Amino acid sequence: MTRFSANLGFLWADLPLPDAIRAAHAAGFDAVECHWPYDHDPAAVRAALDETGLPMLGLNTLRGQPGENGLAALPDRRSEARVEIDRAIRYARAIGCGSVHVMAGFAQGREAEAAFLANLDYACTTAPDLTILIEPLNHYDAPGYFLQGSDQAAELIRRAGHGNLRMMFDCYHLQIMEGDLTRRLERHLPIIGHIQIASVPDRGTPDHGELDYRHIISHLKALGWSRPLGAEYRPVGPTDATLDWLVDEGLAIRY
Repeated sequence: MTRFSANLGFLWADLPLPDAIRAAHAAGFDAVECHWPYDHDPAAVRAALDETGLPMLGLNTLRGQPGENGLAALPDRRSEARVEIDRAIRYARAIGCGSVHVMAGFAQGREAEAAFLANLDYACTTAPDLTILIEPLNHYDAPGYFLQGSDQAAELIRRAGHGNLRMMFDCYHLQIMEGDLTRRLERHLPIIGHIQIASVPDRGTPDHGELDYRHIISHLKALGWSRPLGAEYRPVGPTDATLDWLVDEGLAIRY
């Protein structure tokens, strides 16, 4: 049976994070992940994870100032980027979270690339016990974001040379930017640390739109992928009213 992780940055976002974890468990999810949990006491988050038995798969470094989307590729913000990397690592360890997504930010060019690689080296060496993730984002939702393609991410991972650096493969973002997801998943699977799903183009539940997740999930099974897929979609209305895709065997998604 395919396993799914609830992204609590979008799902049950109206609840305090510990309560959102409990709601995800009650709904039948197999894991959880989040965006920026730092306003919540890590002890309370860890207690909710222990109570439900759900693993927390990942969290993000903070974006920076209003209007920013990460700091790690900004050449003049290296010290701030590392403060946020340290914060994310501490929080991840405190709650037993396995991955930290280091957000690149809005930047372009060689200096940005050098800054990003240096900060990724810092993150990977500071936290060899964690998986460090980088994620390409599409240029509609995040215009000007440094990392926009799977091949670009793969080349950065190759150049960084750390075994705990992986790609977060968000099917929503990469369908918009590149398409051809079947072959891209095949090519990059050895360096993929997490996969996320949502419909395209509306970023809704993964049971409609231009991507056939029945095919994607079947293909991933054939490739040997067995980890939870992250449901990172924007619910229209209360989250509990959007979960038919998760339980409806007729959709042939959860099998």
